[in-house]
Amino acid sequence: MKRTAAQALVETLENQGVDRVFCVPGESYLDVLDALRDSPIQTVVARQEGGAAMMAEADAKLTGRPGVVFVTRGPGAANASSGVHVAQQDSTPLVLFAGQVARAARGRDAFQELDFPAFYGGMAKFVAEVDDADRLPAVAAAAFHTALSDRPGPTVVSLPEDMLGEPCAVPPGGCAMVDDEPLDDTLVREFDARLESAERPLVVVGGSLWRGPDTARLANYAEVAGVPVACVFRRQQLFDHEHPHYAGDIGIGTNPALRRGVEETDLLVLLGTRFSEIPSQSYALPLARTPVVHVHPDASELHRVHRAELAIRARPGAFLAASAARGRRTVYVDAMHAGYLEWSRLPHPSPGAMNMGKVMATLRDLGEADMIVTNGAGNYSGWVHRFHRFRRFGTQVAPTSGSMGYGLPAAIAAKLRHPDRTVVCFAGDGCFQMTGQEIATAVQYDARVIVLVVDNGMYGTIRMHQERSFPGRVHATSLINPDFAALARACGAYGERVERDAGFPAAFARAREAHAPAVLHLVVDPEAITPAETLSGLYVDAVIPR
Repeated sequence: MKRTAAQALVETLENQGVDRVFCVPGESYLDVLDALRDSPIQTVVARQEGGAAMMAEADAKLTGRPGVVFVTRGPGAANASSGVHVAQQDSTPLVLFAGQVARAARGRDAFQELDFPAFYGGMAKFVAEVDDADRLPAVAAAAFHTALSDRPGPTVVSLPEDMLGEPCAVPPGGCAMVDDEPLDDTLVREFDARLESAERPLVVVGGSLWRGPDTARLANYAEVAGVPVACVFRRQQLFDHEHPHYAGDIGIGTNPALRRGVEETDLLVLLGTRFSEIPSQSYALPLARTPVVHVHPDASELHRVHRAELAIRARPGAFLAASAARGRRTVYVDAMHAGYLEWSRLPHPSPGAMNMGKVMATLRDLGEADMIVTNGAGNYSGWVHRFHRFRRFGTQVAPTSGSMGYGLPAAIAAKLRHPDRTVVCFAGDGCFQMTGQEIATAVQYDARVIVLVVDNGMYGTIRMHQERSFPGRVHATSLINPDFAALARACGAYGERVERDAGFPAAFARAREAHAPAVLHLVVDPEAITPAETLSGLYVDAVIPR
């Protein structure tokens, strides 16, 4: 038998260096599943396509190579869109392969048919439907290249089910590699002069185009150039929080001292980041008078969100290697770091018997610089952003898109990628219930994650906004929750309910020793709505503004 298009596709994945794919099986791509059976590529079966896509996206964050997810047509592809949206907003390379109806049925609203270009066209960088088996390897390779190039992001390849079984005579696609664009030395020297003459420069880092050596180079650069470094929302892993040049993160609930630093800087250097809505504080920053230098590899992103006095097309690592700026601003740098240390000081007061500050202190006291922390969306994540000290690259996997349900799938992907490292997932009660069924996936693949479900009996972030905008008019934000520990045990995981912070360290130790995925159900007081505010205080402030 001649090799099929499905077999050629799997060979192309192998050529791309893919060692793991995530999926929910479907009859529309049975030929691919059969080909994967004979491949060294591991196939991880999730419980829902959104979870599978989030796992693939998280894996890409950790490897720098495109994550790969397979789903079936129609409902499967629609479910997967939640993970594709994360990849788009987080600038993560991802390739989604989706089954499609047979070619003869196209355009007739056939069973589970989906118009992929229309559905994904505004979300993905590249959407292609492959009608010719001999075209499949080239299209698949192009999807990988596009996912990696310029500003990385998701690509989608639609696979008509009858095409996959046809013979394919062409060789598999080659490995996609993206080279750095040549740097404009004149612009780099101009930057160096600006930086050396600045009195209060601030380097703000973010984006997805970083690898471990780049972050090591950044730390050295901060010392030589004499600059403080801040990270944008959920990119805190890019700089060691205990490094004396670290100034904190610019995200939700930003340290007021750091915000003043952004307002008062005489040179704001945006390195790798787009500095979009969350870090710019709803586009209030930078101030109109602030000189901005923007360094980004995608020319279309330069000047797109913020006007820059100097725009340099470059990847962060290449730019840092080229810049030769020197400086010494000891008093200024020390003050910025001291502001961060004060802001992240523990213990931190909070209402109720379960103080999340104790949880954060326990994790900090472990001293595990390689611990990976994941989370989804919700006010509970504010405790992670403010109080956890990220020490190394590859230790934070979180959605800058603010997607609920992300933490558990991401944790599973992280544990599969780094089985010898501790992986802790933070999830709110509402957040966990978006993808909580994936705890069964963790059990199936022995991904021994530790999930901390922060249960305050409501959609806390929405309740917070509700109290601010419509004080006292609570509606559609309350939750009656299951026993999350029992739910975990029903899936074969370890589960324990923790109602007092004094019991958390021992419970966490038991979870680590359980030799299985673990869920700790943390019951927190609804009053502890954020690390800085109480629920009743929000109501009072809304009714009687200060």
